[in-house]
Amino acid sequence: MMTHEQRLAALSLELPPAPQPVAVYRPVVVVNGLAYVSGHGPVRTDGSLITGRVGSDLDLEAGKAAARQVGLAILATLRAHFGSLNAIKRVIKTLGMVNSAPDFLEHPKVINGCSELFADVFGEEAGIGARSAVGMGPLPGNIAVEIEVIFELA
Repeated sequence: MMTHEQRLAALSLELPPAPQPVAVYRPVVVVNGLAYVSGHGPVRTDGSLITGRVGSDLDLEAGKAAARQVGLAILATLRAHFGSLNAIKRVIKTLGMVNSAPDFLEHPKVINGCSELFADVFGEEAGIGARSAVGMGPLPGNIAVEIEVIFELA
């Protein structure tokens, strides 16, 4: 059976730099065997952000790609905090927030970009947890997607 780190390598995924806090919060807080990961945005490998409203500035596929990029940023934070993704047992809960146009209604399909990534990296049993996907007004810095996740630790 492959470890999470081995799956990540086999998928040839490149993680962006782990984002640093831009306000007063911790990127990860661990309580009773759970890792609460603060909201992350879609950070590219060059450190830039994917911005715009899904449904007006970005189409569904671009929004889904932005959510996948958020997932990669979350993985980078987990690796930076724990030293390895193998510290993660499973995804418990994901909250995905989409910066969406008022008439855009496909929020779950956007957040699938992150959920599918986690299923690939952690495996379907450990990588798919409970989830909410909602539309929001503008997100900080006009980022396209923000996602927070709770993980169970190994």
